[in-house]
Amino acid sequence: MDILRNAPLGIYLEEPRTWLHRLDPRVKLAWLLSFLLSPILAGNGWRLAVVVALLLLTVAARLPRRVWSGQLSLVLALSLLTFGITSLAPDGLGVFPQPQRQDMQVVGYGLIPVSGAERSVRDSGRDSFLAVEQGSPDRAWREQTRAWQTPYRYRLVQFSLLGRTFQVSRRSLSVALRLGTLIFTLLYATHLFLLTTAPEEIAEGIGQLLQPLRRWSWPIAEVILTLTLALRFLPLVMEEVQNLTRAVRTRDVRWGSLSFRGGIQTLLALVERFFENLLLRAEQTAMAMQARGLIGPDHPLRWHRLQLRRLDRGLLALLPLFWLLRTLSH
Repeated sequence: MDILRNAPLGIYLEEPRTWLHRLDPRVKLAWLLSFLLSPILAGNGWRLAVVVALLLLTVAARLPRRVWSGQLSLVLALSLLTFGITSLAPDGLGVFPQPQRQDMQVVGYGLIPVSGAERSVRDSGRDSFLAVEQGSPDRAWREQTRAWQTPYRYRLVQFSLLGRTFQVSRRSLSVALRLGTLIFTLLYATHLFLLTTAPEEIAEGIGQLLQPLRRWSWPIAEVILTLTLALRFLPLVMEEVQNLTRAVRTRDVRWGSLSFRGGIQTLLALVERFFENLLLRAEQTAMAMQARGLIGPDHPLRWHRLQLRRLDRGLLALLPLFWLLRTLSH
């Protein structure tokens, strides 16, 4: 199962067990939600800090390099690709810049049109004032214009490629940083959580947190059982993909020599076989559960006994400090 060994996306790593494995799943859920929710309405500095924190957490956990290097490369490539495309978009995702007209004046953050009469009165008053004070209106106007010049630039980079002109503005760079960091945080934080937490621990932790909802007759047991089966079924799906890939490779199917119709028929046959195998696995799982007496969600089955240790309490105590830093960084 090369896919399960080389690209363990969402698959629990049983060995070696690190200090992240030994943490209580409820603590890891709290920190996962904090990592996912804190970048909302935050500045780019905080988003970059969250990305750096996830990278440092990976190094501090001492996970095997073969486990996280491949996934980290894929997530980084996707984030950088999103960053590059968005930074080259006009003012960020299709907002086209409009040239400024000379009969507009900037007031605050908006543009207010000025009528011709008001503009003539303003210009005449400015010229008369400069003529009286300086004696030379043109010279005074040039000095005032030079004083208004600042090192601020809205267009940061501009270049031509394949006959088209591309530019990176401040707005497009800001939007690109937001999208790139959000994609990296969402994918990699979730992957790191699933990598170091068993599906049964996740289900048990969520079940403990949702216990107060039983007062309103919420089907907590059904939800937890469905979540556990879904998390356990994910490796089976990837295993079926690996088996079909090996079967096609063993039979030396040459896709280039097939016609369009033949390629579609072969692909549909593989998809049909894939779903047949998945349904067979689901039926076998249901039969195994019935044989062991698990005939309903209220079956008294406990996989893990959750208990907060000293390290768990310490990390929970750091959680308010994390949100305090998030508030101060705004």
